[in-house]
This record gives sequence, C-alpha cells and structure tokens, in this order.
Amino acid sequence: QVQLVESGGGSVQAGGSLRLSCVASGFTYSSNCMAWFRQAPGKEREEVASIFTGAGVPHYANSSKDRFTISLDNAKNTVYLQMNNLKPDDTAAYYCAADPVSCVIISARGYEFKYWGQGTQVTVSS
Repeated sequence: QVQLVESGGGSVQAGGSLRLSCVASGFTYSSNCMAWFRQAPGKEREEVASIFTGAGVPHYANSSKDRFTISLDNAKNTVYLQMNNLKPDDTAAYYCAADPVSCVIISARGYEFKYWGQGTQVTVSS
C-alpha cells in the first residue's frame, strides 16, 4: 500500500522556520519525482518545490525561491522541505506528492501526481 506521511507542520510567527518531512513507503522510491504542494483556504493548490530522487536537481515556485529548500534522504525514503523566513501568506495545508516518472514529465503534464499524502497544516502569524 502506497503511503506518503507528512509531518512537521505547526504554528509559527512571521520570520520563523519549519521543516516538513514526508516519508514514502509501499512503492519503489528510486526514480520518482517528489514534490511539495500547498493549498490555502479558497485558493487553488500550487506547487512549492519538486525534486527527482534519481538525480536531485530541485525546482522551486517563484513564491518559495530563496526561502525554501527541498532535499532528499534516499536511505530513509524521505523528502524534506526546509522553510525559512516564513510569511503569513505561507499559511496553508502542505502536501507531499510522488510519481514514478521524471519531474520533466510531471511538469509537461501539469504537475498531476499519482500519489498524495494527507497533508500537514502550516500557520504563520504576523
């Protein structure tokens, strides 16, 4: 059974930091595009960052560049999202996603991922 389990969300003040984790199980972890998405109330889901487990060249959305870092621990089947200098606009439910294709293919088909986690809430107060 495929599982993506996120953790690390919480409430912080603006300027603070959080690190989200996503542990993957139930599928072959290698050669997957792994990504973080977020969805704020009343807004569409948006990609935050993505990385390929086979060769970890990351991609970032403009809203997360320079503040967020996506990284992998392939030995632990885990993808992380380090978020620094958080802003109230970063408040959202954050979701981990995975798909057994390259991130280039995922991008070409509009970031439609096969597997999704249940999400973890991040709340940033001003």
